[in-house]
Amino acid sequence: MEQASWVPASVDLDRPSAARMYDYFLGGSHNFAVDREAAQSVERIYPGMSGAARANRSFLRRAVRYLVEQGVDQFLDLGSGIPTVGNVHEIAQQANPSARVLYVDVEPVAVAHSNALLADNPLATAVQSDLREVDTVLKAARDVLDFDRPIAVLMVAVLHFVPDSDEPGKAVARYRDALPAGSWLALSHGSLEGVPRDGLQDTERIKAIYRRTDSPLALRSHDEIEAFFTGFDVVEPGVVALPEWRPDSDDAYISAFVGVGRKPIPGA
Repeated sequence: MEQASWVPASVDLDRPSAARMYDYFLGGSHNFAVDREAAQSVERIYPGMSGAARANRSFLRRAVRYLVEQGVDQFLDLGSGIPTVGNVHEIAQQANPSARVLYVDVEPVAVAHSNALLADNPLATAVQSDLREVDTVLKAARDVLDFDRPIAVLMVAVLHFVPDSDEPGKAVARYRDALPAGSWLALSHGSLEGVPRDGLQDTERIKAIYRRTDSPLALRSHDEIEAFFTGFDVVEPGVVALPEWRPDSDDAYISAFVGVGRKPIPGA
């Protein structure tokens, strides 16, 4: 099995990681043979997976730019993944050099590489934690972000790795309740809606591959995804198919819904 000086000791090199597979789909190099084997198995079933990953990354870029235009200068990126071109701090700080970003991921390789990348950036950092550990994440966030001003929470391609048994809706609600008024939620989530009936068997085969990883897939309906925005005012065009959210390029179609919402300001 591969060894490298940058691999944290806690990494299980015999088990594929959803984060490292995503890095592979995006053309990154911080993945191992076990990740590439699993990712290539997915690609044999669904050859458009790399395009889908890039389309999801495109939504992240569009959402962050929109939020910066709304005056947001603080970002909490949950399930941030392994650093690739177009990270949140790069997009936000290009428009506002004083923007602050806290990356949170459970994958130790993602956190190690994020902090290496951010060594010379005092306004951005990464911590290893699970978004389900809400109290721990919020404690880390309060050390970096100002909870007296609006914050944008990003949950991009992460909640579909949280099973119903872990009550993702309650976790999202706890983050919402901790945020100051005027804060934001940007979210993307995989779905089976729109998948042709003859494609459902392929989806089950893909889910079986992800069950070998640390993050099994939990795909949800449009209504279930929209429910994550309870307590937020969703901006136009609403919770829509990923390529339909304020498009600025021809993104590949993927079976995923996305949206951006704002926590209301009382009396506004």
